[in-house]
Amino acid sequence: MHALQLDAINQPAAVREIPTPTPEPGEILVRLHAAALNHRDVWIQKGQYGGIKLPCTLGADGAGEVAAHGAGVSANAPAAGARVLIYPGLRWGHNPKSQAKDFVVLGMPDPGTFAEYITLPAEYIRPLPAHLSFEQGAALPLGGLTAYRAAFARAQVQAGERVLVTGIGGGVALLAAQFCAARGAEVWVTSSSEEKIARARELGAKGGINYNTENWVKTLIQQAGGPFDVIIDSAAGAAFNALLDAAAPGGRIVFYGGTLGNIPDMPPAKIFWKQLSILGSTMGSPQDFDDMLALVSEKQIVPVVDEVFPLAKGEAALRRMDAGAQFGKIVLKIS
Repeated sequence: MHALQLDAINQPAAVREIPTPTPEPGEILVRLHAAALNHRDVWIQKGQYGGIKLPCTLGADGAGEVAAHGAGVSANAPAAGARVLIYPGLRWGHNPKSQAKDFVVLGMPDPGTFAEYITLPAEYIRPLPAHLSFEQGAALPLGGLTAYRAAFARAQVQAGERVLVTGIGGGVALLAAQFCAARGAEVWVTSSSEEKIARARELGAKGGINYNTENWVKTLIQQAGGPFDVIIDSAAGAAFNALLDAAAPGGRIVFYGGTLGNIPDMPPAKIFWKQLSILGSTMGSPQDFDDMLALVSEKQIVPVVDEVFPLAKGEAALRRMDAGAQFGKIVLKIS
């Protein structure tokens, strides 16, 4: 089979032919039709990720069809030919509050989804929501799981609450906005791009603001009619302190990333006097994944696909991800 692999840090990913895996007992062989990129793939390529072991087949997100079963797979598992989606991690563990120490994301060190086939334990294979194409389905797993856990398992977003999603345009932020709007929350967004804010409105956001605008927090609160019950963030860094001002008394700020680095000089009085909850979140449990898929099916939510590249152009797809110009998920089509 063909796979997009990375041999060394700061080197282009290359498509090569490697052996097709055979399912072990309890495993399912999935023929992948589409896979989606995450920033994690670029960070691995740049050496900006912990525990890197190379070479590896990149990719955590994949959708395809069941090709074969290993011995002992439950009769309740998806049948041969069934359209399926892959849970993007391994070994979450039994504690719903946090992942186990040996939890890993697919795509390094374990073989990932940028390949024609992948084998995984049957417990990680789920039916693909019927309304989604393979490309749309591949855009869902890691981003959808991360967004769902941050918004609902951690921040407990409720219908009617005012929610701010920062940095709209990335896959997780977009899915968080879509999910919260689908659950009846009033969603507002930030971005450095007026075009991305306008496109977010088309997906259900009520409005937004360019975070480069002077006094953007005060202006946005005026536009929204008050501060925010929940703020969903992925940047952290020095910009995080502005979120303390944007939060309503008793509000929750949940963040699932730190692309701007550490948070400097956070004033504690703003947190304790406003009774704020600061929540960390990452990925999600298999139960979070099932709950997310149920919401997607119930509300017929369609992930936003930015651009589709053939597997052979995987390196070009990684460079588009690295440039940060995308709106939605970048997807690889695997023939």
